[in-house]
Amino acid sequence: MALGSDKKRAARKSVSQAGWITLEGGFAARQCVVQDLSISGAKVTIDDSNTLPAKLRLAFSRDARTGRPCEVVWRRGKSVGVKFVR
Repeated sequence: MALGSDKKRAARKSVSQAGWITLEGGFAARQCVVQDLSISGAKVTIDDSNTLPAKLRLAFSRDARTGRPCEVVWRRGKSVGVKFVR
């Protein structure tokens, strides 16, 4: 079976919590809203989602040293789906 073809998703928890997106380099944290969260990723809403690069960090505080590295997996309007990566 090909990697990623498993359609089962990790349980998502609706959180609607303020979050911060920082880009590579850790500068200019941009506020977002984390709509839902699972162990494998999150759905976030940000005004200018089209300007986000493929790789970013998602944190729950403005401190760029916290947070988790992510990759964008989909974009729909102001919503972006990210998966957590190591």
